[in-house]
Amino acid sequence: MYTDPIMFRTAQRTALITGAARGIGLATAQRLRHEGCTVIGVDIADDAMQAVSEHFDAVDTVDVSDGTAVEALRDRLGQIDIVVNSAGIVGPNKPTWEVSYAEWNQTIDINLGGTFHLLRAFVPAMVERGWGRIVNIASIAGKEGNPNLAAYSASKAAVIGLTKSIGKELATTGVLVNSIAPAVIATEMNTLNTPEVLEYMISKIPMSRTGTVDEVAALVTWLSSEECSFSTGACYDISGGRATY
Repeated sequence: MYTDPIMFRTAQRTALITGAARGIGLATAQRLRHEGCTVIGVDIADDAMQAVSEHFDAVDTVDVSDGTAVEALRDRLGQIDIVVNSAGIVGPNKPTWEVSYAEWNQTIDINLGGTFHLLRAFVPAMVERGWGRIVNIASIAGKEGNPNLAAYSASKAAVIGLTKSIGKELATTGVLVNSIAPAVIATEMNTLNTPEVLEYMISKIPMSRTGTVDEVAALVTWLSSEECSFSTGACYDISGGRATY
C-alpha cells in the first residue's frame, strides 16, 4: 500500500492502538508499522483481532470501558510511546428521548470512558520519560451534533473537551495530546447507520463523498510523530470541508 516511508521519525517508538481490528484503527496500525513503529493492537473482539494479527507486533483483548482491565494491560505491556484511542461505537440511532439508560451509558462508557482510562493509565510514564503522543479519535458529530445520534455526538464532544483539557495540563511535559474529528469515513462501523443517516451525513460534506481510512491514518501518523512538536490540545478536522470551526 505504501511504497516509500514518509520518515516521520516514529521508528524506535511503540504504539498502542485501541479498536484496532478494523477501520481507522487497523489502517493506522498498518501506516505506523510502515513508518517503523512497533505496534500493539487492542480490541474487545478477540476473533477479529486474531484475524488481522499479521498487521501487528502484538495483540491483546481488552474492554476499554473497564478501567481495571486497562490498568492490567498497562502492567503487561511496559513502555508505550504513542496511544491512539480509536475504540468506539455508534450507539443508538433514535430520538434522544427514546434512548434507554443502558444504551446511553454503554456509548459514553466506551467512547469517552475508554479514552479516559487509556489516558489515566499511560500518561504518567510518558511524562516521566519526557515524550509521548496521544491521538483521540473524536468526530465531526462532536462539533455539530447529528440528529438521532445524541449519545454518540455527546460522547465525541466530550472527547474533544477532554483532549483540550489534558493537552493544556501536559503542555510543558513533552507529551502532546490531540484529537481528530472525521466526517463520515468508509468504515464497517458506519455500515450500521441507516441509508437515510448516511445520506444525511454525506449531503453535508462539500466534497460529496466519504473519507477513507488511509486519509485518516495519514493524519494520525503525523500527530504521532516528532514532526508534530508545537500542537497540543487541538482538534483536527478531516471532513471534506464540512467543518465550520
